[in-house]
Amino acid sequence: MAPALIGAAARTRFAPLPRVLPCELPMSAIDTFAPDRMPHADALPQLVFDTPALQALAKRSALNVTSELLDAWLARGHGHRPCLIGSDGRCWTYAEVAEQVNRMAHVLVSQMGLVPGNRVLLRGANSPRLAMAFLAVFKAGGIAVGTMPLLRARELGVIIDKAQISLALCDARLADELQQAQADHPVLQRVMLFNGGEGSPLEAAAAQQPAAFDAWHSAPEDIGLMAFTSGTTGQPKAAMHTHRDMLAACLCWPPHVLKASADDVFIGSPPLAFTFGLGGLLCFPLHIGACAVLIEKASPDVLLAEAARHGASVMFTAPTSYRAMAGQAAQHDLSPLRKCVSAGEALPAATRALWLASTGLNLIDGIGSTELFHIFISADETLARGGATGVPVPGYRAALWDDEGREVPRGTVGRLAIQGPTGCKYLDDPRQAQYVQRGWNLTGDAYRQDDDGQFVYQARTDDMIISGGYNIAGPEVESALLMHPAVAECGVVGVADDERGQIVKAFVVLKPGHAGDEAMARTLQDFVKQTIAPYKYPRAVSFCETLPRTETGKLQRFKLREAR
Repeated sequence: MAPALIGAAARTRFAPLPRVLPCELPMSAIDTFAPDRMPHADALPQLVFDTPALQALAKRSALNVTSELLDAWLARGHGHRPCLIGSDGRCWTYAEVAEQVNRMAHVLVSQMGLVPGNRVLLRGANSPRLAMAFLAVFKAGGIAVGTMPLLRARELGVIIDKAQISLALCDARLADELQQAQADHPVLQRVMLFNGGEGSPLEAAAAQQPAAFDAWHSAPEDIGLMAFTSGTTGQPKAAMHTHRDMLAACLCWPPHVLKASADDVFIGSPPLAFTFGLGGLLCFPLHIGACAVLIEKASPDVLLAEAARHGASVMFTAPTSYRAMAGQAAQHDLSPLRKCVSAGEALPAATRALWLASTGLNLIDGIGSTELFHIFISADETLARGGATGVPVPGYRAALWDDEGREVPRGTVGRLAIQGPTGCKYLDDPRQAQYVQRGWNLTGDAYRQDDDGQFVYQARTDDMIISGGYNIAGPEVESALLMHPAVAECGVVGVADDERGQIVKAFVVLKPGHAGDEAMARTLQDFVKQTIAPYKYPRAVSFCETLPRTETGKLQRFKLREAR
């Protein structure tokens, strides 16, 4: 059967299709902010639907991701099955989660004034309540905008302004920074808190709402998610995903590589604000009727203990965590564990070998991106080998290009280009033209393809630093450092590190009268932690008299990397 294609020429813009509106809702009541700011048709990637499951999905005229992940299981009589487990150990069944999601959707619509297309900021550590919030926003036709728990008011404000967010659901324990951001950004009109104990506003309001809610009749191309990712300039980009994108991802890597079942228990560390976490710890398990354990603080020691406590069989985390957990694995009963997924940064062969020696389990490596939602190159545990990421996941195509866009021969390093059922759709951002070229997605990664067809990671082609599974933009750290009164100039790069893959290193030129000693290094590190998310701080600081620059004044970061 020929693959189904959706190309740029097939449409003038990525906008909601005509539909029968529930409750006689007029089209004028739909917020068209997102489709109005979609890239021009010529700048959109070509979408490819070349498996039977994807072709069937492409024919759907309407779908809602929450209906597929929750309501479908109730209709099949599986409402009694375990769905979500929190840090407190409580297990929520599919029926219980569906009821809570419906009540929360009513709160969003009737009390907070949500209309389809409104953006809703979601803030909290991983928990069943946060997962329900995502599902409620999807079901009501809103656009979920997940944010990292560690973000400060300044960073939240940038997201609020760019996405013009008017509504937010926030964990009560993380309210301070969001309330500061709200004070400076009045476009955010309504904030409702959850997980605040007895009488928490969202839970109290939801308890007064009906237990049934008719899902918004989403067109396949309606945006349901904005996932923010920092670019090399430090200015965040909003990668938009449709309801169909999220379901398409469920039909690619999970059935063909992960091969989990409804009896599996998923666990992991990536936040739901990352698409790695949203897919691996919510969409993928619920799509097959499995159970997910959502831990608020999934440090390596806690993750191992919780995996043993709940008999987890599928684990998602970054290479850094696997390396840290390897030495502790023997102290826990991990006998139910059978699938371990590594993503978020390149997996060192030594880490794979260490985990295998400690647990007997071969890691499933994979590369994905926020722009494509999830993993598009991978290999299951039977085919995985040290140093290689894998092969294109069924549903995706991969090529390696030179700087002129010509495909390079095997064994030659080239720029990774991807096509599949998902693709980059930045919100009103000129960087769309850099990521999408000739209908392909250019991920910013350099790879080579070996004779056996496996893709082997070489490096990033931009200035993004990937440390401990976090994406950190060097210029953003530079901007924070330059706010300190002692800093005259600075340059930030990533340098190799055995434990974290890379660490952030800052080269700093101080103003006269300041000493470049250990005390100053600690002062600057603490200052960055208080200015932007703490995980972005420079773990190494080097003081110098000048920075290498071109004749036109541009910083030569490659020279800083060489000067490590």
